[in-house]
Amino acid sequence: MTEPNPFSLASRGRSFRFAWHGITRLLATQHNAWIHAIASVLVVCAGLGLGVSRVDWALLVLAMMVVWSAEALNTAVEALGDAVCSERHQLVGLAKDVAAGAVLIAAAGAIVVAVLVFGPPVLRLVGAVR
Repeated sequence: MTEPNPFSLASRGRSFRFAWHGITRLLATQHNAWIHAIASVLVVCAGLGLGVSRVDWALLVLAMMVVWSAEALNTAVEALGDAVCSERHQLVGLAKDVAAGAVLIAAAGAIVVAVLVFGPPVLRLVGAVR
């Protein structure tokens, strides 16, 4: 194991640039990320429109960031799998499937959070609950 480099603001800046590049590549190349972006905008608009509480905002933001993180990690697993093995390989395929499953689990959890947060105010809005 090599010695860690000493702390420097320049190296931290480079790290942020690499991270930003990864986020922009995710958005530029992954169709599912576009769906997550649209869903995120809709959630923020609904939260603003319904005036949800700070705790509800925290839950919504956490749910969105879990989905975004899962999508980013799924993309990373897919890219690494493709780099390691250009032809079909059972274990690479399994890794890709499991990573995609993680996104599905995260998205399902985010939907549950959205229903729990938005359900009561929407029902009150339509007069179903007083």
